Amino acid sequence: MLLPLSRPLIYVNCAHVAVLARDGELPTIKFMLSGSNLACVRGERPLFSGIDFTVAPGEWLHVRGANGVGKTSLLRILAGLSQPDHGEVRWGDTPVSPGLPAFRRELLYLGHQPAVKEDLSARENLELACALDGCGMAAGAAASALRRFGLGGREDLPVRFLSAGQKRRVLLARLAARRARLWILDEPFTALDTRAVEMLGALAGEHLAAGGMVVLTSHQATPLAEGKVLQLGGAAAARAQTAVRDVIDDGATAAWGRT
Repeated sequence: MLLPLSRPLIYVNCAHVAVLARDGELPTIKFMLSGSNLACVRGERPLFSGIDFTVAPGEWLHVRGANGVGKTSLLRILAGLSQPDHGEVRWGDTPVSPGLPAFRRELLYLGHQPAVKEDLSARENLELACALDGCGMAAGAAASALRRFGLGGREDLPVRFLSAGQKRRVLLARLAARRARLWILDEPFTALDTRAVEMLGALAGEHLAAGGMVVLTSHQATPLAEGKVLQLGGAAAARAQTAVRDVIDDGATAAWGRT
């Protein structure tokens, strides 16, 4: 028996989850993240080439690969923090760039390192991060987010007194403290105990169910339902090596033609 929908149906994502409009708004495909023929070279070393993907509302992408194949480099490209050597990243129909305010408001990027200010309290770190993102924070949102990650009673304690795992929880509490459609997370489960992994998995699941998107790297098992996988290394690295050789050969041919 089919039940009537209380909100408009947008589409069914790759995990066969129906994505509904949020109350008071109608999300559309303009909130899709996509990459086309992406390539990255560091120095003279090609990392990957020919990378294509899409992440639509309600979907998540797991970027996999051995150390050194370019996972962090790819995530930084997707976040607009660096530019690809070839190809393009688009947010909807707009190319991603550091100066794209609409994309910045919709993005929450968390790098591998715990980017927290040691002399500030956990609460102050969340408030500062939100201000730097150009987003307001509702009263009590910081304390609520910290409590969700098991830091109740430590909200006003300077971060330097927290353990490595607790500092990681402060960083991850940003995910609960403000709304962002797209999460890009570099090894988010690092330094977390089993309980914290479960907390993050539950929060990410809620985010996806509400039509959010997640791109992450992780060497650990992820407590999320089946998502898309992008494997770096192997074929991607071989394509990159070939692309660099082609560039070198083209340059040599051009130089020969000028002599």
